[in-house]
Amino acid sequence: MRQFSPIRRYLSLPTRNIRPRSPWIHGILLGSLLLPLSGALIGCSGDGRTPLVLYSPHGRDLLGLFEKTFEAENPDVDVRWLDMGSQEVYDRIRSEAVNPQADVWFGGPATILARGVEDDLLQPFRPTWADAIPETGRHPEDLYFSLYRTPPILVYNEQAVSEQEAPRDWDDLLDPKWTDKVLIRDPLASGTMRTIFGMILAQSQSKTGSTAEGFEWLRKLDGQTKEYAHNPALLHLKMERQEGVVTCWELTDILFQRKRGAPLAYSFPTSGSPVIEDSVGLVKGAPHPEVAKRFIEWAGSVEAQELAAAEAFRLPARTDLPAEELPEWAREALSALVTAEVDWKLIEEKGAEWMNQWDREVRGKGP
Repeated sequence: MRQFSPIRRYLSLPTRNIRPRSPWIHGILLGSLLLPLSGALIGCSGDGRTPLVLYSPHGRDLLGLFEKTFEAENPDVDVRWLDMGSQEVYDRIRSEAVNPQADVWFGGPATILARGVEDDLLQPFRPTWADAIPETGRHPEDLYFSLYRTPPILVYNEQAVSEQEAPRDWDDLLDPKWTDKVLIRDPLASGTMRTIFGMILAQSQSKTGSTAEGFEWLRKLDGQTKEYAHNPALLHLKMERQEGVVTCWELTDILFQRKRGAPLAYSFPTSGSPVIEDSVGLVKGAPHPEVAKRFIEWAGSVEAQELAAAEAFRLPARTDLPAEELPEWAREALSALVTAEVDWKLIEEKGAEWMNQWDREVRGKGP
């Protein structure tokens, strides 16, 4: 039987069942474990392999798949991962900047990785597949690159809501019939929800010259919202229990839930989705930069992109993969998806400020 060091036992296996999203868990468990054992994190494995530490919001399905596959192709590497929300990945890498523990920032909206660039948390690395990624998915100084395109969608419990009455666009969430029936993932920790809220506010700014209309929309949504779920697992559970019957989330996660039999159906917003450029970057000061580069190179390869699409419902960011070679779900998504026009630069610059304002002035104050 394969043996794991204490660090690996925490970073890999338990996080597949316990996702450390609360401040208490971060402060007590992660802090007490990781900081005293930083030497174990950045040193060699007990079996002589080089550890590769990934901080990621991608979830155990993709992380476990990539761990197994990459280790099989690179027997000298011991892949370890910590699964958190996108915002939490950023917060943790920033807090460890003086003594980095992660090698790869694996996943999250490009707007959040862009904040990492401002904080000098990433170092340049240009993989050989870089030119297969559209310019919108590449940092101009090679600090991060898009791996997947993740569209936010509208979700409903199909046992409680018929396809005919289900919401079809963002404004449908404000229909009075959904009052106290909407569940929302807490946006302060979620890159997906920050992206959706950022789209609403950026479009308001573009249309009217002010975010006032956008904040009023979010205030109305708050009035519809029964609860802000602390993590995706709770969101899914409450949706299945019909504690709420409508939400907005991201396509990949819902496809996984449907695969396991959850009664969750979805539709693509007719006015467009703010498609997330789910990106990867090399952490500045990474303890194992050469192994990290090897992983990034592999993660964007045709092999890994097709694997992620076939086994983990990831829509590849590469433009050189023929659509007919993608799985059926991906072809259907590409056919139905309307990409919204979004001022990503504005979201990048104002996103954190907007979310702080939302937390102070909107949360719990909707009509």
